[in-house]
Amino acid sequence: MTRPRVGVSACLLGQAVRYDGDSRPHAWICDVLPGFVEIVPFCPETGAGLGVPRPAVHLVKDGGTVRLLGVSNSELDVTMVLKQWIRQQEPLLQKLDALVFKARSPSCGLDSTPLYDRNGVLLSARASGIYADWVRRRFPAMLLSDDVELESERQQKDFLRRLGVHGV
Repeated sequence: MTRPRVGVSACLLGQAVRYDGDSRPHAWICDVLPGFVEIVPFCPETGAGLGVPRPAVHLVKDGGTVRLLGVSNSELDVTMVLKQWIRQQEPLLQKLDALVFKARSPSCGLDSTPLYDRNGVLLSARASGIYADWVRRRFPAMLLSDDVELESERQQKDFLRRLGVHGV
């Protein structure tokens, strides 16, 4: 029997890929989830060639579009570099059963990322990161979750059941 394939934000697996060179290992994702599924790590920023460490970016609504602009330097715009990487991910995503994103990330946040205007005014605390938003639109049937949604045992069991894992 084949195990479900789940893409997981690399920082949640303990990989030091965050902008500040840190990681955010999630105990259940690192220690328990691999016993049920095949893990496929991903990181949009490092995948797109952005280094570690790198300047922090945030979501900025600029007219009718959302961009990834530098927090300290609004002239830094990594939107197109990230979107180029995103377009290349479609073949991999077609082979995955689910994705687990890092909450509040400007690329991976799932309805949990702050969205600002060009002047730094918070417009919403519940936007989705650029990658998570694209995946949701392009693969509407894919099971999507984030680390915050996998905190409790009930949430973890529900995630595994929705993946079709038996005996949980």
